[in-house]
Order: sequence, then C-alpha cells, then structure tokens
Amino acid sequence: MIQIRTFQSKDTEQIVNLILTIQQVEFQVPITIQDQPDLLEIPNFYQQGNGNFWVAVQGDEVVGSIALIDCGGPIGAIRKMFVKKEFRGKELGIAQKLLDTLTIKAQEAQMQHLYLGTIERLQAAIRFYERNGFTYLPKQDLPESFPIMAVDTHFYVKKI
Repeated sequence: MIQIRTFQSKDTEQIVNLILTIQQVEFQVPITIQDQPDLLEIPNFYQQGNGNFWVAVQGDEVVGSIALIDCGGPIGAIRKMFVKKEFRGKELGIAQKLLDTLTIKAQEAQMQHLYLGTIERLQAAIRFYERNGFTYLPKQDLPESFPIMAVDTHFYVKKI
C-alpha cells in the first residue's frame, strides 16, 4: 500500500539516494548533491510559507517525492518530482497521487499558477505533465520569482 505523506527528517537519506540515482544513473544528468543543497535542508527550503515536500512511501521505503515552492503571491513551483523506476506507471499511479496532493495544497493556498522546469531527455515526465494540463512556456516568459535550476531546459505552466 502506497501512502503519500509530508516529509519527515528521517526521510532525508532515502530522498537523496532516490533522486541522485534517478538523475545520475538512470538519466545521466550531470548533477550532484552539491548542486542541490536544498535536499539536505528540506524544511528550510521547501516547508516555508505555503510550500511543502511530500513523499510516497511503501512501508518504510521512500519510493517517490514532490515539492511545492511558495514563490509568493499566486505562484507555486514544482520541484523534485521523482518516482523510483519499479514504482512508475498508471497501475500504481504514484506520480499522479503526488501531483494531485501538491495541486490540492496549492489551490488551498490560493495559488493560481504552477510552474516547473525539466530537461528534454525526460520525455515520459514531459508527457505526464502535458496530460495533466501543463503547457510549454519559453524560459523568458517565466515569472521573476521562479527559481530556475541550472540543468533545466524546458519549462511548463498550469493555471489551477
């Protein structure tokens, strides 16, 4: 049984391992933990204002993650959406449950738009976002408050 819950400090090591494995091993993205200090400071970075960080867990194992950054006003940014390879797909619907959890929280906080950045090689993720109503947005059209990650090349927005 998969459960979606708010991040707890005991999750940090599993989150770092999950995300780095997907980034570095599975997709060969040249990014390290040093490039992502937010992963070691989740409460200070994500759990501020209306932001939060959620994990998908099976028992004690973290199998997915998603974060909402409160960018101020009616704007939220999605970050750190990852699902362990063997837990992906419509059958379990973990990515959808994570995104739905984040979207509900953003709506409750009266956010009007969600933004995200990704890279071109993550085609399955891009298709997932597009199926969920996100549309491509040129980088120059991002709001100033959106925190751009250096590796991101493709940006999306959704009105909620």
